[in-house]
Amino acid sequence: MPDLPDLPGPLAFQLVLLRRMADHQPGLVEDALRALGVSRADMREANRRWQAWAHSPKSRGALARYRSLLGAPESSSTRRIGDLVCEALAWPVPLWPDLRFEVLTTPQGAVWNEWLVRAPGRPAPALRTTTDLNPWCCTVDEVARAFAPARPMEGTAPTRWRLAFTAPDRNGEPRPTVAEFTWGLLQRSGDAPM
Repeated sequence: MPDLPDLPGPLAFQLVLLRRMADHQPGLVEDALRALGVSRADMREANRRWQAWAHSPKSRGALARYRSLLGAPESSSTRRIGDLVCEALAWPVPLWPDLRFEVLTTPQGAVWNEWLVRAPGRPAPALRTTTDLNPWCCTVDEVARAFAPARPMEGTAPTRWRLAFTAPDRNGEPRPTVAEFTWGLLQRSGDAPM
């Protein structure tokens, strides 16, 4: 097992993503750790270092951290979201080859959003009913488009999002649903509270 200081940046970053996902999907995270050849202790240590780096008074900012850990982005493009014009930077994430880690920045370089998105040219899963909402199968944007109109809700922690929407269940009956995401990737969904 590699020593954490010797872990390559992309591997260490994947462990940071997994640490937050472990709260909702410990079984999937365990499988991912085995596939990556690392331990839960490695994951906790990578997250501890990331948090210390992110909250250090000498921190150079989120975008500098991503570039330092992940290297040059695979792609960069200008995107307009409402009145905001931002730069979208994307990096591959080996654990999820059909996804990219996307960082949206303002013209001044501040990070506005950071999450997993579908890689260009990769097909999104067919989302027709609540039974299609399997953990780690889809992103926030894909669920919002499939079950429009979806209403964003406050997440339970940083890097978490929730969406409320109505989707047909397996019998075709409309069902008020809430889906929870971590780093933009679906973790779980269930009936919306009445």
